[in-house]
Amino acid sequence: MKFRPRQPEEPQIDLVPFIDVLLVILIFLMLTTTYNRFTELQLTLPVANADAARDRPKEIVVAVAADGRYAVDHKPLSARSAEAVADALRATQPAPDTVLIISADAAATHQAVVTAMEAARRLGLTRITFAAQTGAAR
Repeated sequence: MKFRPRQPEEPQIDLVPFIDVLLVILIFLMLTTTYNRFTELQLTLPVANADAARDRPKEIVVAVAADGRYAVDHKPLSARSAEAVADALRATQPAPDTVLIISADAAATHQAVVTAMEAARRLGLTRITFAAQTGAAR
């Protein structure tokens, strides 16, 4: 019995597991990538004169304390009703474009804030904003 020496087989690379791994990596990258669009426009910005007066509408600040007390433009009110807040707002003689800033304590009830908004509605003040602190200032 004569054994012939075998020809060494040429090694082959199995591509199926390689393709599977690349497909998983591709799916992972597609799901975790954040796409941002940056557009560059050539702009010529206007120059502002710092001394010129700014055209700002009148602002009225309504402060709401944690216990439900109100202050309109830093003047405390004795009553806690919507009528009392509306009367105090009316005394400031608001214009139609007046901005009402509600500055409520974090512990104030929702009802106290809604009462201030109701007083603004009774006077026809539609521009309402809320004062807030940044998260770092505690």
